[in-house]
Amino acid sequence: MAQIGRKTESFSSRFAFIMAAVGSSVGLGNFWRFPYTAGENGGGAFIIIYILCATLIALPLLMAEYAMGRKSGMSAIEGVQSLARAESKSQYWGIVGWVGGLTAFFILTFYMVISAWLMAYVIQAIGGNLHGADAAVSAQNFSDTIGAGIHPMQSRWYILALLAVFIAANVIVVGRGVKGGLETAATILMPAFFVMLLVVLGFSLMNGDVGRTVDFILKPDFSKVGFGTFLSALGQAFFSIGVGVGLMLTYGAYLDRGTNIPRASTIVAGSDTLVAIIAGFTIFPIVFAAGLPEASGPSLFFISMPVAFEAIPYGSVFAVVFFALALFAAFTSSISLMEVGVSWFEERQGVTRLGASIGVGFVLWMVGAGYVFGGEYLDFMDFMTEGLLLPLGGLLCAVFAGWILSRDMLVSELGEGMVMNVWRFLIRWFVPPFIALILVFGFMDKIQDQYHVQLPGMFEALLGPNWVAPPAE
Repeated sequence: MAQIGRKTESFSSRFAFIMAAVGSSVGLGNFWRFPYTAGENGGGAFIIIYILCATLIALPLLMAEYAMGRKSGMSAIEGVQSLARAESKSQYWGIVGWVGGLTAFFILTFYMVISAWLMAYVIQAIGGNLHGADAAVSAQNFSDTIGAGIHPMQSRWYILALLAVFIAANVIVVGRGVKGGLETAATILMPAFFVMLLVVLGFSLMNGDVGRTVDFILKPDFSKVGFGTFLSALGQAFFSIGVGVGLMLTYGAYLDRGTNIPRASTIVAGSDTLVAIIAGFTIFPIVFAAGLPEASGPSLFFISMPVAFEAIPYGSVFAVVFFALALFAAFTSSISLMEVGVSWFEERQGVTRLGASIGVGFVLWMVGAGYVFGGEYLDFMDFMTEGLLLPLGGLLCAVFAGWILSRDMLVSELGEGMVMNVWRFLIRWFVPPFIALILVFGFMDKIQDQYHVQLPGMFEALLGPNWVAPPAE
């Protein structure tokens, strides 16, 4: 194979990069996972722990990925291999890029299906057909929409068609390249996203139960803090900020030399956290005002929110804005995740960027069709990516950046001085052991919680009691 060279494209400005990077980080996890997780794990106490995890673990990893990406100027897989060659290390370290790339792909397979659900809800909201009279009606509408209720085949084909439209939009943007595609989309969509976010925030604060939301999300309750809180905080930091999936390695390859990586990384991580907190105050005030219980995941978005909007004046109008806002967040994340694979395929001899985008998009559509017609696989893939592949990718990246690459290799990217000294200490001595703990105990916690696997009694002190089947009626 011909020698693979550095990328020839780059972001045209630091603003464009920041918009693209923030867009890649801000996604559905900020909306339906962070606020609920914070509320259920001690509110302000959880947020303090989350900020510590983001600062001491996710941020050093983010800096490492940007630095390695810019140093190599290649896709995640090729970039890691080229850096290993430069340090006279084994080519098998390419597994860092492979794990990240595969994780990005697997996340995309179910992320795009959920995005198709969002498209269906945007269409329903525009037509005034959300059917949110009460929780039972809303739950039935959700089941009908995704093909688990009445007329299942008709609904599934409809979602499959929306999935094709969403993937086609991703293919068009990613296929147009960095400046014409990713950058253009980010610089248009992200400012619009923030405007819409503030509009919905204002509506929620004026019409919702702000006091209960403050108690739920911000009031510190250290009695709820345990080992599981740290598992949740670090898992949220990984999933939300986007480390461990090769994405930031890929974006680093398009960074110009004038961008200060530590400063840019801090802006991206801080913006992601701020959006997550604001998202809580756009969602839960109207959920609580409608007298609904807090929830997370799809049930929050697709069952609770339609009921909440139905119960508030002008709610039907703001429902359109809300679901469009979520769709924007999903789209800016999905094009970034798709770029990980497309960037690598583009480096193959004779493969064009558009051709790579179409190929990746077609495979995603085929796998997504399997999820649409067999929804049980969606939960399994979510479990595998968040519980296993994300922390594994982060652990491998930390070990490679901290122990395989020399200090001199990345000084040109991160600079010399206190920032470099603190980063190198964290990435070598602090980040790997913490991620290893999360990888082991987090995975056990998830299989106990999601699949009711009985764990040895000695782990109950850390992870809580094993699941017990409810008594038969």
